[in-house]
Amino acid sequence: MPFDPANKIIIITAPSGAGKTSITRFLLREFPQLAFSISAATRQARGTEKSGVDYYFMSTDDFTHKIQQNEFVEWEMVYEGKYYGTLKSEMERIWNNKQVPVLDIDVKGAIHVQQQYPDTTLSIFIEPPSVEELKRRLESRGTETVESLNDRVNKASYEISFKHSFHTIILNDNLEKACRQAHETVKTFLAI
Repeated sequence: MPFDPANKIIIITAPSGAGKTSITRFLLREFPQLAFSISAATRQARGTEKSGVDYYFMSTDDFTHKIQQNEFVEWEMVYEGKYYGTLKSEMERIWNNKQVPVLDIDVKGAIHVQQQYPDTTLSIFIEPPSVEELKRRLESRGTETVESLNDRVNKASYEISFKHSFHTIILNDNLEKACRQAHETVKTFLAI
């Protein structure tokens, strides 16, 4: 089924550790008309993550085959050898369910989706209070090696430089306040 350009899309983007997943989960609880768009990824599942719930986990070969078959709305090699993307079939699944997909995706992917659907997309950039605070948040997760932490912090500085490419910038120096701002922005976009 071809994409219907009248269908709305909400993109939540931010550097890793800025709080986009927490804000996305809040919005999904608040608005029943929203549905989480499950991204495809070539990385291994972490902790209690499940394929088809948190991500569609797949091999690099499967992922690159889907790229060749033009099955993604957007995809990126976010870190060396680690691919992430939004499957067209996932967007169609949500739209067919008469819901609005919420994409919790990386900055480059967000710009790409926004360019494809300029009239039906709301993009929200979650800005961390500082790169230092972002580093502290990532360290507190306990999931990063020194090398991966440095990669994420360097990438975050680069990604923050694109914040003005998005419709709304929300500074997440207080999660409750950031969630309230996101709620108001989404409520206006959905016209409810």
